[in-house]
Amino acid sequence: MSGNPLRIVIVDDHPMFRRGVARTLSEVPELTVVAEGASADDAVTLFIEHKPDLMLLDLSMPGGGHAALTRILDVDPQFRIIVLTVSEDDADLFRALKSGARGYVLKGVSASTLVEAIMGVVAGESYVSPTLAGKILREMRGPRVDEPEVAAGVDRPFAHLTQREEQILKLVADGRTNKEVGNQLELQEKTVKHHMTRILQKLNARNRTEAARLFQKVALGQLDPDER
Repeated sequence: MSGNPLRIVIVDDHPMFRRGVARTLSEVPELTVVAEGASADDAVTLFIEHKPDLMLLDLSMPGGGHAALTRILDVDPQFRIIVLTVSEDDADLFRALKSGARGYVLKGVSASTLVEAIMGVVAGESYVSPTLAGKILREMRGPRVDEPEVAAGVDRPFAHLTQREEQILKLVADGRTNKEVGNQLELQEKTVKHHMTRILQKLNARNRTEAARLFQKVALGQLDPDER
C-alpha cells in the first residue's frame, strides 16, 4: 500500500449508522472516508465521481444494494466492495459473493474487525464474518446424502474454475507466491492477483490459504472430488 490513505465510500440509508462508521474509520490514519450515500443510485454516482479504493455497501436501501453491486461491478469487475449488512440470509450472502463482493460483514462487528476486513480485502483477500463460515462450508460441500430435497445439480466450487485458475490454485497450494506463479506461467504478477481474486470468489474462500487447503483436501482424497 502506498503512503496515501485508502479512499473509502460508505453507502447506507441509516444516517446515524453511516456517520458512526465514518467517524470510526476516520480515526485510522491509513483510511479516509471521501463520500457517503444512501441509495443504489448514490453508490453508482459516488463510485464514478470519486473512484475510491473500496466501498462499504448496505443491502437494504432505496434501489437495492444488490442492484448497486451489480451495476458497479459491471463497470469495473475488479472494484472492491464489502457488504456491511444485518442480513444473515443465505440468499443475500451467496448472491452478494457470487456477484463479486469481496467481503460480507455483519453490522455490529467491532471497529478493529471492520478495519481488519478492509485491510484484508485491499490486500487481495476476501472476508466473511466468521459466524457465516458454516453456511459457506455447507454450500461448498453441496447436498448430503440425507438431504434428498436438494437438487442433484447443485454447483460445486471447483466446477467453475477455468483451466488457468486451476493451474494457479495448484501452484498456490504448493506454496508458491504470486510472483513465482507468474514466473512459471509467464504471467504478470498483477494478472495472477486478479485470477486469485476470482478463485476466492468462486470458492467462497476468505483467503488464499483457505483456498489452498481446500485444493489439498481434494488432492489427498479427504474431500470427495464429486463435491467439487
